[in-house]
Amino acid sequence: MTGPVNNSKGYGPGEQSWGFVDVREGAHMFYWLFYVQNPNVQSYYEKPLVIWLQGGPGASSTGFGNFEEIGPLFLNGTERPSSWVKYVNLLFIDNPVGAGFSYVDDYSRLTTTNEQIGSDMVNFLSEFYKKHPGFEKSPMYIFCESYGGKMVVEIAKQLQKAIDDKKLNASFKGVGLGDSWISPVDSVNTWAPFLYSTGMIDQEQLKRLNAGAEKVQSAVDNGNFLKATDLWRDLEMDIFSETNNIDFYNILYKVKPNSMSKSNGLNRVFDDEKLDRLMNGPVKKALNVPPKVVYSKQSGAVFKYLSEDFMKPVIHVVEELLNNTKLEVVVFTGNLDLIVDTPGTVEWVDKMNWVGAKKWKTAPRKSLVVNKYVEGYVKNVGNLYLYWVHRSGHMVPTDNPETALEILRRTTKFDRKLNDDLSENFV
Repeated sequence: MTGPVNNSKGYGPGEQSWGFVDVREGAHMFYWLFYVQNPNVQSYYEKPLVIWLQGGPGASSTGFGNFEEIGPLFLNGTERPSSWVKYVNLLFIDNPVGAGFSYVDDYSRLTTTNEQIGSDMVNFLSEFYKKHPGFEKSPMYIFCESYGGKMVVEIAKQLQKAIDDKKLNASFKGVGLGDSWISPVDSVNTWAPFLYSTGMIDQEQLKRLNAGAEKVQSAVDNGNFLKATDLWRDLEMDIFSETNNIDFYNILYKVKPNSMSKSNGLNRVFDDEKLDRLMNGPVKKALNVPPKVVYSKQSGAVFKYLSEDFMKPVIHVVEELLNNTKLEVVVFTGNLDLIVDTPGTVEWVDKMNWVGAKKWKTAPRKSLVVNKYVEGYVKNVGNLYLYWVHRSGHMVPTDNPETALEILRRTTKFDRKLNDDLSENFV
């Protein structure tokens, strides 16, 4: 492991650590750790360590997840009141290699499968804990978003095996799967009905878009996953056309007609150009990142190299976590998300084959009350939790930060020393 580029004083408030880990020859993974920023904490290690992984594949955790969602600062440099770093230690990792500041010496080193991504992350964490042994006994959780969920369940499986085999020492407790790309075809098949039920398309459009979804389903059924990815992209473009540019991340976001992103066909309510300037300018300078490393330069290639793996489901991996480990599996879904819509998420959760499946079908769904308002619902059997989140699209921490914090609190028990009744907001 190469040492941190610098230590302690980074960019923004609080104690920090960052650097690169060589996960394979020619493959360099970047991380940025923010120690918990709470004056009442005597030791950083008494609070959980929460890893945040972005989606894409190819999106950056140290950039997007940090400055647009849960880090200590907004993109404009002002303090984020709802930052998770006030309650837990936050570790952003640019994963897989090629995302954010992570890079490969040549594109042949990029990952092409979920299993390779899992192996790289286990290698990373092995080195991380060697450098930060104080965290070995701290409860550790991996939270994520979008394609990050697909990666995280595989990472969790491999990481738990490494821990069981005594190859790595960590107090791994669970995963938080935010609007996660676990069963791509279940999302695709529910897009048109979801749009119809919300008044975004009419009956004729419903028929046309359902026909497109059937083509994706056929490709998946035939094991032609590269074709399925192409057809997925085609269907997205058809939806843009039929709705005059609906936002896939939140169907209620205001959009201008025909303003879809040229890079990937998805609307952006976030300022990617400003984020790139920040990361390649002040942040890169403050963290002393080598000049040859350009933020997100290889992100497009990351997606390209994983395009055959993109539409493959990983429901079976979630089943393995529930059946073979003690890890908590926490799924949360924003009810205004389209790209990984709530109906699709409920579909794959309900059809899982696991030890609690029978109880799950009849388990009650309870209201989740945050600050005296109903902000969603939750269902729980054993180690599986499913949260429905109101007023939120794909990026739950951005759209409904208070509820995202409540999910974090219930999952990590970060306030356990306060003797709170953690069931107080369930009705």
